[in-house]
Amino acid sequence: MDFEDSAVEGKARAEARAFLDQHAELKRGDDRDWSRWGATTDPERAAEYRRRCREWQTTLYDNGWAGITWPKEWGGRGGTRTEQIIFGQEAARYDVTPGFIGAAQALVGPTLIKWGSEAQKERYVRPLLRGDEVWCQLFSEPGAGSDLSNLAARAVAADHPADGWVVDGQKVWTSSAQHADFGILLARTDPDVPKHHGISFFIVDMATPGIDVRPLIQAQGVAHFNEVFLDSVLVPAENLVGELGNGWKVARTTLGNESQMISGGGQANTFPNVLATARRVGRTDDPTVRQELARVWGNEAILKYLQLRLQSAIAHERWDQMLHGSLLKNAFTRALSHRTTLAVDLEGAEGMLWDDAEGGGFWQYQCLNQFAARIGGGTEEVHRNNLSEQALGLPREQRSDLDLPWSQTKK
Repeated sequence: MDFEDSAVEGKARAEARAFLDQHAELKRGDDRDWSRWGATTDPERAAEYRRRCREWQTTLYDNGWAGITWPKEWGGRGGTRTEQIIFGQEAARYDVTPGFIGAAQALVGPTLIKWGSEAQKERYVRPLLRGDEVWCQLFSEPGAGSDLSNLAARAVAADHPADGWVVDGQKVWTSSAQHADFGILLARTDPDVPKHHGISFFIVDMATPGIDVRPLIQAQGVAHFNEVFLDSVLVPAENLVGELGNGWKVARTTLGNESQMISGGGQANTFPNVLATARRVGRTDDPTVRQELARVWGNEAILKYLQLRLQSAIAHERWDQMLHGSLLKNAFTRALSHRTTLAVDLEGAEGMLWDDAEGGGFWQYQCLNQFAARIGGGTEEVHRNNLSEQALGLPREQRSDLDLPWSQTKK
């Protein structure tokens, strides 16, 4: 693992800092207004957040910093993953966020670039990268979350095959579906083959008749997630991504990017905020509190050095998207869970307040949001299995349904 930037990495960091210094402001130490980051029930402030996201994405695109690893022919910077990590590390210090637009780009863009037809890439990639069109991911279902390949949404050929596919089913935990123009959809096109093989990957226009988006109000009072019902939704034949029945392989590209995206390319140092809370309530002399503060500091150090290890692995071509993504995702969510729970515990009775709490509910929001972060992009248990089987070579879980046609498996 390299602790210092190489000459190439140092140049990339200097360029990123120069751009950010010119187009953004450093975060203020007391900036804990979560409504500015979309965590608000006020429609006007939520709309302002989405406007800021689009505006920042346009700034990135217009200055050649959007899609750092995307090919130049599709509007990207044509850079390396190391440059992407470095930019994320630097951007974490500034008052900017690509927000819901950036999340969709991290998932959809690389998938379309790798698997999409030339016509699909020509139509969708640049508007996505610029932030002109918003996307969502229609994968999880009530009966297919951690076991995503068990999905039941069906896509049946239309009466005239040239017309495309008719989709029926239900999706859930879909981020930002209420704001999306398009979605990437997994649906079962052949129920009579093993469950991983009869799935296809589609692009769906979210304005298509038959799509019903219902926001899910979370404990924080906001609706980040949605359930989406598809009732005889017609998907044009040209919206099939990759080959028919090969959707699981296409989706693995998306899923590999998802776990890495959730863990973040760069994390702001939040330890000072936790320490400030302990000082405010007069608990810094408590030996138990001091021990827990040390854990917060240690968790952030672990994340920092895991990201350095990832940066080094990429530089030396030893990078594995799924394995490094699983490692980072679990480390990130465990650190998030510990520091936010500790901060709310330190506040005592005040921790039960929301808007009236110190910081306007900063810690309360993060503490409740940890559960979405821990589950989204695959649960901790799923990622542990991934690491144990693929990295450590441990035996796989015994499954009796792997070779059975999906139609014959237990539902």
